[in-house]
Amino acid sequence: MNAPDTSIIISTYNSPQWLEKVLYGYNNQTYRMFEIVIADDGSKQETKELIEQMRTVVFYPIIHVWHEDNGFQKSQILNKATMQCTTPYIIMSDGDCIPRKDFVEQHVKYREEGYFLSGGYFMLPMELSTAITKEDIYTERCFDVKWLKQHGLKTSFKNNKLSSGPIKAAVLNTITPTNASWNGHNASGWKEDIVAVNGFDERMQYGGQDRELGERLFHYGIKSKQIRYNAVVIHLDHPRGYKNQESINKNRAIRDATKEEKKKWTDFGIVKPT
Repeated sequence: MNAPDTSIIISTYNSPQWLEKVLYGYNNQTYRMFEIVIADDGSKQETKELIEQMRTVVFYPIIHVWHEDNGFQKSQILNKATMQCTTPYIIMSDGDCIPRKDFVEQHVKYREEGYFLSGGYFMLPMELSTAITKEDIYTERCFDVKWLKQHGLKTSFKNNKLSSGPIKAAVLNTITPTNASWNGHNASGWKEDIVAVNGFDERMQYGGQDRELGERLFHYGIKSKQIRYNAVVIHLDHPRGYKNQESINKNRAIRDATKEEKKKWTDFGIVKPT
């Protein structure tokens, strides 16, 4: 296999059954010149054992970046994972998002200097999330709206995310009211740009830390492209015990300051003031 030219950061925390499905999804990719960097926010031994086992199954190299569990510190572990990436281009997603087989190919196809790419996700209910098997991923059944409906999916406009061909996807990307923001579950950009704005603000815990990074990239002069209907991931359901209003309010204040002051840099990122 050729040397990787793309790094994919997958964030995870104590969800090995979801992470396993996600890693199978990456083993099914049409574009294969990538490495996986797992940003592990303090998972227990079970996740480490899963990664060791998956290394014997998948074609791509896996770098496991872990730190002690100190509550929700996703920004910290993402910064550590960013610095462990060995390639110039980084795709970021989550350990509960299974990629369609052309996911990496789409990010690579649309990447361009001076831009980052903004994708979306398709949320599945818990019953369907649990039911999906390795075979469902490898055959791509779990991306088939007809199959999903047979297993309880409701009819919705959002189903277009799974069923759009290239032309329809281009049209929907153009007319979607959703901003082309940096979305932690599905975004990509150049490592040098992410490092130039000092990565994620580590003061920020749950709620909007990905968007804030994107806002600093905008101020730095990077534009964004919408690929939410091209680069498809299905999002497995799970409880969010770490979600709390205090954290969301604190993060909102940080984002407001970033916007008002047009900040390109955070002092609380990869590089810390000495």
